[in-house]
Amino acid sequence: MKNDMTKRLTRTAIIAAIYAVVTIAIAPFSYGNIQFRISEILVLLAVFDPLYIGGLTLGCLIANILGPNGPMDVIFGTLATFISVYAIYFTGKAIKNYKVKLLVASIWPTLFNGLIIGWMLNKLYGLPLLLSIGEVALGELVVITIIGVPLFLVAGSRFKNVMMLK
Repeated sequence: MKNDMTKRLTRTAIIAAIYAVVTIAIAPFSYGNIQFRISEILVLLAVFDPLYIGGLTLGCLIANILGPNGPMDVIFGTLATFISVYAIYFTGKAIKNYKVKLLVASIWPTLFNGLIIGWMLNKLYGLPLLLSIGEVALGELVVITIIGVPLFLVAGSRFKNVMMLK
């Protein structure tokens, strides 16, 4: 039992570290109104296990603490990720078909990050609200739906079995 919890926490910490490192490593593309946060592909992991919610949220928090947008991004950026991965987890529970599950799950980060981060960038930098929302949502759509979902589909059932943390 203790070994199982250690394994789960270790995997979660690794996911948090990967998310933060990848986000920071490509920083010019990870922050701002036009962002392609490649690490966001990892949010789809929440369809497999609720423990990923913590790791992904923590990784986002670390990336936002070290990012250029200050306290607002630490609060609102992390909140957007938390809401997104929570919705992704419930989508994973509600929908059984793997392809449909991934497609529906990919909508949540596009929606929540578009709205929350778009609003935040409007407040921080005076960018036009609707344009900011659209640009952030477009970046999420490209990274998660157009790149991430096909990656998860190609990986198939072998990947699902590895990522289940039970």
